[in-house]
Amino acid sequence: MKKYLVVAVSLIFTMFLSGCELKNEKEKSINVYSWGEFISDGADGTVNVNEKFTEETGIKVNYKTFQNNEELFAKISGGGADYDVIIPSDYMVSRLIEKDMLEKIDFNNIPNYKFISERFKNLNFDPKNEYSVPYVWGMIGIFYNKKEVKEDITWDTLWNEKYSGRILMFDNARDAFAISLLRLGYSVNTQDTAELRKAADELIKQKPLVQAYVMDQIFDKISNGEAVLAPYYAGDAAVVMKNNPDIGFVIPKNGSEKFVDSMCIPKDSENKELAEKYINFMCRTDIALANAKKTGYSTPHEEAYKLLDDDVRSSDIFYPDRETLDNSQTFVNLSEKTNRFIDELWIEVKSGGTSENPWNLIIILLGFGAVYLLVAVLKNSKRKK
Repeated sequence: MKKYLVVAVSLIFTMFLSGCELKNEKEKSINVYSWGEFISDGADGTVNVNEKFTEETGIKVNYKTFQNNEELFAKISGGGADYDVIIPSDYMVSRLIEKDMLEKIDFNNIPNYKFISERFKNLNFDPKNEYSVPYVWGMIGIFYNKKEVKEDITWDTLWNEKYSGRILMFDNARDAFAISLLRLGYSVNTQDTAELRKAADELIKQKPLVQAYVMDQIFDKISNGEAVLAPYYAGDAAVVMKNNPDIGFVIPKNGSEKFVDSMCIPKDSENKELAEKYINFMCRTDIALANAKKTGYSTPHEEAYKLLDDDVRSSDIFYPDRETLDNSQTFVNLSEKTNRFIDELWIEVKSGGTSENPWNLIIILLGFGAVYLLVAVLKNSKRKK
């Protein structure tokens, strides 16, 4: 009798443990932090990538978005975020590596990495291919209203007084300065303070012409005719032009910026293996194809590229010719000193310069310094805990 009792208790205990394991498996989740409009989400009959991942693995995806790389950096460095997968741009990847804020990826867990084109490996922001997996790439160009803008479009067009009050501009320093630097014939990665000062002065001259500094808000503003000119990422051209056939997109012949956005794992992730499983899933051919079709961004995935429609693969917007690519520049990380200098100049640009009311700039700079101090205190406090 005692034997039977022991066996029964053992069976019940085993069933209890199995139940706990199943419960824990169901409760597994990862937090993903990415750009807006940057994944196939099930709208318009497309694949809902995150739901499909959950269906196949049982792992829930908590998906949140940011508007620019600086917002992502502030969130990660502030210590108040708990993300497992993030998708920063090239220069931000290298900045996070330098700050020791990324985990090295175990590529044994990413077998689908073999589908990534060799052209997108060993890039300057992660030369040893240790911390990132390319997700999408693209170029910077200019949206324009075909009915309103008839001239040949260059970066100078964004400074044309004829379109005053109907020009949109990037609401992030790095891209805005890149346009001004390209216009002046400088490198987008210059750390020369005199060149950066000139770029800032040109942006200050442009400010009275600018209707608004925006990021994703561009979709509504350019589509409904509120603005007639706006620089933005080529990947969004398909969506915008589909919504309004009067909108065109051009990559200026006098040089542009090429970007590569990659999937990375933050240092503090508690779900590294699950994060790698998600990254591998995103590199699967059917998923990479779904994301490329939905977002419009160019894919580094060789098999997904082959499955795209001919008109997309031959497009000079999404897959420009070699001359355009050779005439483009890719961001690299800048020194902390240069980044701070650009931040200071950007505040000056947004405030319209210092000549009219220098106290406004002083107040803004003090506020900016207070935010940095608060972030440092919070980060230090977290470390002590």
